[in-house]
Amino acid sequence: MTENEISYKIRGAIFNVYNNLGPGLLESIYCKALMYELTKEGLKVKQEIPIPVIYDDIDLNVGFRLDLLVENKVIIEVKSVEKLVNVHHKQVLTYLKITDLSLAILVNFNVDNITNGIYRKVNHL
Repeated sequence: MTENEISYKIRGAIFNVYNNLGPGLLESIYCKALMYELTKEGLKVKQEIPIPVIYDDIDLNVGFRLDLLVENKVIIEVKSVEKLVNVHHKQVLTYLKITDLSLAILVNFNVDNITNGIYRKVNHL
């Protein structure tokens, strides 16, 4: 399955979760609901994946965790904030760079219209 095909299913899952739960809940709730929806679609989903940070060929023994990783190809970064700011977008691009993946979806569930809360981020390898 291509990243674009996965992205299409992710978008549908985001709409299902938003339509059922609405805005204003904790990010962890949206992550669990998204994981459930994507698994129902037959996709392999991992949550809270630890990612090492390598600097100058040295593992810094610190890292971060991806909210969701779908089919080992697409990152989903889940937010539930009043407003996304530039650093949220940059954060996702950095995640793509560090993981050497090409596609991520940044979603903010705390919006009036979920269409305005979904952002597709591409790593131009």
